Amino acid sequence: MDTERASAKASGSRRTIVASLAALGSVVLASSCCLPMFPFIFAAGAAGSSAFFSRARPFLLAASLLSIAFAFYQRWQAKKCQCKPTLLSTVVLWFSVVVVLTFFLFPQVIANLVANFLAG
Repeated sequence: MDTERASAKASGSRRTIVASLAALGSVVLASSCCLPMFPFIFAAGAAGSSAFFSRARPFLLAASLLSIAFAFYQRWQAKKCQCKPTLLSTVVLWFSVVVVLTFFLFPQVIANLVANFLAG
Protein backbone atom coordinates (compact mmCIF):
# COMPACT_ATOMS: atom_id res chain seq x y z
CA MET A 1 0.00 0.00 0.00
CA ASP A 2 2.90 2.33 0.75
CA THR A 3 4.45 1.66 -2.66
CA GLU A 4 1.20 2.66 -4.38
CA ARG A 5 1.19 5.97 -2.49
CA ALA A 6 4.83 6.60 -3.32
CA SER A 7 4.26 5.91 -7.02
CA ALA A 8 1.15 8.10 -6.99
CA LYS A 9 3.19 10.93 -5.38
CA ALA A 10 5.97 10.52 -7.96
CA SER A 11 3.40 10.52 -10.75
CA GLY A 12 1.74 13.65 -9.32
CA SER A 13 5.04 15.49 -9.01
CA ARG A 14 5.94 14.60 -12.62
CA ARG A 15 2.60 15.98 -13.76
CA THR A 16 3.24 19.17 -11.83
CA ILE A 17 6.66 19.58 -13.43
CA VAL A 18 5.27 18.90 -16.90
CA ALA A 19 2.42 21.37 -16.31
CA SER A 20 4.88 24.02 -15.09
CA LEU A 21 7.10 23.52 -18.13
CA ALA A 22 4.08 23.73 -20.41
CA ALA A 23 3.00 27.00 -18.78
CA LEU A 24 6.52 28.39 -19.09
CA GLY A 25 6.68 27.38 -22.76
CA SER A 26 3.32 29.01 -23.34
CA VAL A 27 4.56 32.29 -21.83
CA VAL A 28 7.73 32.21 -23.93
CA LEU A 29 5.82 31.55 -27.16
CA ALA A 30 3.19 34.17 -26.37
CA SER A 31 5.86 36.77 -25.64
CA SER A 32 7.29 36.34 -29.13
CA CYS A 33 3.94 37.53 -30.45
CA CYS A 34 3.23 40.19 -27.83
CA LEU A 35 6.65 41.79 -27.35
CA PRO A 36 6.34 43.94 -30.48
CA MET A 37 3.21 45.43 -28.91
CA PHE A 38 5.12 46.93 -25.94
CA PRO A 39 6.51 49.95 -27.83
CA PHE A 40 2.99 50.85 -28.96
CA ILE A 41 1.61 50.41 -25.45
CA PHE A 42 4.46 52.55 -24.07
CA ALA A 43 3.80 55.24 -26.68
CA ALA A 44 0.12 55.34 -25.78
CA GLY A 45 0.96 55.62 -22.10
CA ALA A 46 3.50 58.35 -22.76
CA ALA A 47 0.97 60.29 -24.81
CA GLY A 48 -1.56 59.99 -22.01
CA SER A 49 0.91 61.12 -19.37
CA SER A 50 2.01 63.98 -21.63
CA ALA A 51 -1.57 65.21 -21.81
CA PHE A 52 -1.85 64.98 -18.02
CA PHE A 53 1.42 66.82 -17.36
CA SER A 54 0.63 69.56 -19.88
CA ARG A 55 -2.57 70.28 -17.95
CA ALA A 56 -0.85 69.97 -14.58
CA ARG A 57 2.19 72.09 -15.57
CA PRO A 58 0.95 75.40 -14.13
CA PHE A 59 0.10 73.74 -10.83
CA LEU A 60 3.44 71.92 -10.68
CA LEU A 61 5.32 75.15 -11.42
CA ALA A 62 3.34 76.97 -8.73
CA ALA A 63 4.10 74.17 -6.26
CA SER A 64 7.80 74.39 -7.15
CA LEU A 65 7.92 78.15 -6.69
CA LEU A 66 6.01 77.94 -3.41
CA SER A 67 8.36 75.22 -2.16
CA ILE A 68 11.39 77.37 -2.96
CA ALA A 69 9.77 80.38 -1.28
CA PHE A 70 9.10 78.22 1.79
CA ALA A 71 12.73 77.06 1.80
CA PHE A 72 13.93 80.68 1.79
CA TYR A 73 11.48 81.46 4.61
CA GLN A 74 12.84 78.56 6.67
CA ARG A 75 16.36 79.73 6.01
CA TRP A 76 15.43 83.25 7.18
CA GLN A 77 13.77 81.81 10.31
CA ALA A 78 16.89 79.74 11.05
CA LYS A 79 19.02 82.90 10.95
CA LYS A 80 16.66 84.58 13.42
CA CYS A 81 17.20 81.65 15.83
CA GLN A 82 20.99 81.98 15.62
CA CYS A 83 21.24 78.75 13.55
CA LYS A 84 23.72 78.98 10.72
CA PRO A 85 22.64 77.09 7.56
CA THR A 86 25.22 74.67 6.22
CA LEU A 87 27.05 75.20 2.97
CA LEU A 88 25.40 72.11 1.50
CA SER A 89 21.89 73.41 2.21
CA THR A 90 22.80 76.75 0.64
CA VAL A 91 24.17 75.11 -2.51
CA VAL A 92 21.15 72.79 -2.83
CA LEU A 93 18.72 75.69 -2.37
CA TRP A 94 20.36 77.89 -5.00
CA PHE A 95 20.75 74.94 -7.39
CA SER A 96 17.02 74.28 -7.00
CA VAL A 97 16.30 77.93 -7.77
CA VAL A 98 18.40 77.80 -10.93
CA VAL A 99 16.81 74.54 -12.13
CA VAL A 100 13.22 75.66 -11.47
CA LEU A 101 13.74 79.06 -13.09
CA THR A 102 15.43 77.48 -16.10
CA PHE A 103 12.55 75.05 -16.57
CA PHE A 104 10.05 77.87 -16.00
CA LEU A 105 11.60 80.40 -18.38
CA PHE A 106 12.95 78.10 -21.12
CA PRO A 107 10.69 75.03 -21.38
CA GLN A 108 11.15 74.52 -25.12
CA VAL A 109 14.94 74.70 -24.92
CA ILE A 110 14.95 72.08 -22.15
CA ALA A 111 12.57 69.88 -24.18
CA ASN A 112 14.87 70.12 -27.22
CA LEU A 113 17.93 69.25 -25.11
CA VAL A 114 16.19 66.21 -23.61
CA ALA A 115 14.95 65.08 -27.04
CA ASN A 116 18.44 65.40 -28.54
CA PHE A 117 19.97 63.56 -25.59
CA LEU A 118 17.48 60.69 -25.82
CA ALA A 119 17.80 60.45 -29.59
CA GLY A 120 21.47 59.66 -29.29
